[in-house]
Amino acid sequence: MLQYTGKYWNILTPWIRKSLKRHHGSAFTAQVMRDAKPRYRDLLNRMDDIGARNPMASNVYMSFVFFAVYLAAEGKLTAADLRVTANEAVQAPVMKIMGLFMNLNRPSCMKSMGKMMHQNAEWLEQHPQYKSKSWDFNFDASKHRDGFYYHFTQCPLNNFARREGLLDILPVMCDMDFATAKLMHAKLHREQTLASGGRICDYWYVGDQCRDPK
Repeated sequence: MLQYTGKYWNILTPWIRKSLKRHHGSAFTAQVMRDAKPRYRDLLNRMDDIGARNPMASNVYMSFVFFAVYLAAEGKLTAADLRVTANEAVQAPVMKIMGLFMNLNRPSCMKSMGKMMHQNAEWLEQHPQYKSKSWDFNFDASKHRDGFYYHFTQCPLNNFARREGLLDILPVMCDMDFATAKLMHAKLHREQTLASGGRICDYWYVGDQCRDPK
C-alpha cells in the first residue's frame, strides 16, 4: 500500500480532462473522470510500499493517475489514446515551468540533476526496508563522456503492471521520460526498458544542443 495524496491528481487531471474532451467528448470525459478517482485510490492501495516519502514515489503517483483514467474508460480508451492524452498533459503550462529552472545544456544544471539522482539513491540506502521493492540505482560515470547516465534493473511500476495486467499501457509511461527530457532542454538516449522485456531501464541525458554525444 502507498499512502494516498491528492497532489498529483489535482495537478494532472485538469489537463487530462481537457485532452479527453477534445478527442472523446464531454459526456465520455465526465463519466471517466468521475470513476477514475476511486480507481486511483484503489491502485495506491494495491501498490507495494516503497515509502510515501521516497523521492522517486512521484513516478508512481503520476503514472497511477493515467492508469486510473485508462481503467475507468473500461476498454473505450486504447493505449494509443492514452499516449495522446499523456503527451498533451505533459505539455501543460505547469509542466513547462520545469524548463525555466532546469536546462541540461548548462553544466551546472546537469551537475544538479546528477546530485539529485545520487541523493535519491542515498535516501534508499538510509531506508533499507524499501530496497527490495523500489528502484535500484546503478551509476556509471565512465560509460559516456557527455551528459549523465544511470540505469535500473528493478522498477516497482514494472512489477505492478505485470502483476495487475497493465503491461500494455506501461510503455506509455516509459515514453513520457522523453517528453520530460525535452522540457529540460535535453535528449534522452535509451536502448531498452524493463517494460519492453529488457534487462534494464537505461537513462542517458544530454543537452539538446550537444552534437554527436559520446
